Amino acid sequence: MKRTEQTLLEQLQINDVEIARRKELLGLTTESLEQLASHMPVIEEKIDFIVDEFYQKQTEIDEISLLIGDADTLKRLRSAQRFYVMDLFAGNYGTDYVNNRLRIGMVHKRIGVEPKLYLSAVMTLKETLFNALNDAISDSTKCIEIKRILDKLMCFDTTLVFDTYIDSLLSEIESAKRRTEIYAKGLEDKVAERTRQLEEQTRRDPLTGIFNFRAMQDVIQREIALAKRRNVAMSLVYIDVDDFKEINDEYGHLIGDEVLKNLASYMLRHIRETDVACRYGGDEFCIIFPDCHVKQAKIICQKIIRSFSSTYPDYSLSMGISELDVSKNTSVDEFISLSDGKMYQAKEHQGNRIVC
Repeated sequence: MKRTEQTLLEQLQINDVEIARRKELLGLTTESLEQLASHMPVIEEKIDFIVDEFYQKQTEIDEISLLIGDADTLKRLRSAQRFYVMDLFAGNYGTDYVNNRLRIGMVHKRIGVEPKLYLSAVMTLKETLFNALNDAISDSTKCIEIKRILDKLMCFDTTLVFDTYIDSLLSEIESAKRRTEIYAKGLEDKVAERTRQLEEQTRRDPLTGIFNFRAMQDVIQREIALAKRRNVAMSLVYIDVDDFKEINDEYGHLIGDEVLKNLASYMLRHIRETDVACRYGGDEFCIIFPDCHVKQAKIICQKIIRSFSSTYPDYSLSMGISELDVSKNTSVDEFISLSDGKMYQAKEHQGNRIVC
């Protein structure tokens, strides 16, 4: 249940048993409270004087004067204080009385009254009430007893007020904790995402955006292990742009970079979702074909050559394709070397050749 759907008594888990226990701890018996209530006429007669004197002393304190702020607020406070003083002698000290005391604490906390100011106000009110009782009760022994009972009751009230202060602070701490946890979780997610992005960047070739040599080695190693475990085919294509140095020398590195970026885009366009395009370095590229025989890989390579040739009819590619022998313990470097060797065979007869 939400706090807004609970009474203050429910929020602080205060029931009739708890109220009785608190009174017992302070020595507030039914008889003593009845004695206090019997002096209601005395207080009722002096109520205006009591409230006037109380606020005269309170407004002399700059901090309190600033909190009150204006005449309308002071008028409302005077009315509320009048009811509070009358309640002290009303004779009803059950759940309604306790709930009102808790509400006083909640209001004081919300408007920013610090505990030191509240306790100061309690002392001022107590002195004012004691003076009124001294004037009204001629029997000094009886007067002392009534003041003692009143002191206990106001102490009872103060404990309730401070319960709301403490509960409010705990609620603020819990709320701040939740906000901090949410913020920390969001920050953690951002850091994790940024870390993932940075890790991804270290695996990507900055020019073409496809996997770099480091990532290529990891993928090949993983796919070799999978191919052996599942006993399925795996092919690797090694691609080289023929006479790439001449392209850079004749047209400049910007044009050379454009050729490489376009080649990478053609590779991505034609390979399957499970295939992985990589830049080995310079003008050399590789494509990893999981669960794929040489013939299938060659068909895809032919499509890449057609796209490349349509854009660069004066340039050509050399490709070497090797298929993994799952019965042998082939290393990553050996597998790459096999495809590289096939590519060099293709390069002996340049002109978009594929050697398998």
